[in-house]
Amino acid sequence: MSNNDHSNYTVSLHYDRRLYKYDVAGSMAHVRMLAAQGILPRGDADSIVAGLRQIRNEIENGNFPWRDDLEDIHMNIERRLFDKIGDVAGKLHTARSRNDQVSLDMRLYSKEAVISLVGAVHDLRQVLIDKAVTHAKTIMPGYTHVQRAQPVYFAHHMLAYFSMLGRDRERLLQAQTRADVMPLGSGALAGVPYPIDREMVARELGFADISTNSMDAVSDRDFVLDILSAASTCMVHLSRLAEELVLWSSKEFGFIRLHDDYTTGSSMMPQKRNPDFAELARGKTGRVFGHLFAMLTVMKGLPLTYDRDMQEDKEALFDTVDVLQSTLSVMAGMVSTMELNVDRLREAAEDGNVLATDIADYLVVRGMPFREAHGVVASLSERASSEGKKLHELSLGTYRNHSTLFEKDVLSIDVTTSLEARDVPGGTASGRVASALKAAMSDLEAESD
Repeated sequence: MSNNDHSNYTVSLHYDRRLYKYDVAGSMAHVRMLAAQGILPRGDADSIVAGLRQIRNEIENGNFPWRDDLEDIHMNIERRLFDKIGDVAGKLHTARSRNDQVSLDMRLYSKEAVISLVGAVHDLRQVLIDKAVTHAKTIMPGYTHVQRAQPVYFAHHMLAYFSMLGRDRERLLQAQTRADVMPLGSGALAGVPYPIDREMVARELGFADISTNSMDAVSDRDFVLDILSAASTCMVHLSRLAEELVLWSSKEFGFIRLHDDYTTGSSMMPQKRNPDFAELARGKTGRVFGHLFAMLTVMKGLPLTYDRDMQEDKEALFDTVDVLQSTLSVMAGMVSTMELNVDRLREAAEDGNVLATDIADYLVVRGMPFREAHGVVASLSERASSEGKKLHELSLGTYRNHSTLFEKDVLSIDVTTSLEARDVPGGTASGRVASALKAAMSDLEAESD
């Protein structure tokens, strides 16, 4: 049995109603400008503004009579305005098209959404710094290929994510700058035949600039793509952090214990504490990627100017903002409440052959070419493994059998000397990490000003 009722296919009200306050604000600014320019009588403009205020209050109080047959938020508000003030409501749409109206609403929403996201990024960066300060002297193994490589301070590890999120902040603010352009006055595509004052509307609505080409203005969704792209990159970073929390909280690693608020039990195995929140953060990353790819696909073949395909921008943008906002909050909660197993982290940093590079550097400092030193230490590592020992547990005689450049002081190389030897900008030496933490805290304070 087929269903030939397609009446809801074009309806966007169920998701675009969240644009109501931007739609009302844009309409108020527009009608005030029309009155200031003498295009509308002042009394008519005042009546329209009063009606729009009542409508905004109805929506916020949950008393608005939504009508799906009117398809979207714009028509619902306009129809309700007729109910409130009669035919004078029809003058609101003077010198305005649905095309530039929709673009305006989306830009207003985007600007506000980005500010909220930047705030959430700031909060997570603050949590990372707080945790780094608390564990400034905690030593852990650094990894390549998920294999223990060299010792690092836990604070240094947290600062890596701090840096990533700093770039995310920059990208989001760049996206906001591109959204901060006022399109109203572009009409359907060619401008409007009225003596409007676009700068006045831009000032009232807080835009930094006005669009310079009417055809581009009504068909531009680059700012949406910019936000989706910035959000996707941010979710990459959050997913990487989530993956480490999953690994670190496992029995195999045992580095951290996640708070009960961010784990769940197994339906069958009562001993388990599943890191579901971190896993969902990884999973939702793919969802955000999908929204970016979907919008790129929507926009890639559209001729100028406005096409109804662009209606698809809203769900993609709204859901991306919601997912990123909630994931940033969840990650901040997980990191702030997780408990570190400091002894286990230190033990793992001292295990195996994590000091191999330091021993190779020891030989290089004494004149041996690095590639030759690399081979010598590789042989030493194989010897240690075959004897079930760590490198620092080998005898001086064994070292000297591999190279006469080794002296007794090679036996004093440990994780602390390894860390302190890397006293370069961006390195892991405690002084460098302390300086990096101080700079990071200054950055956060500057962002708050």
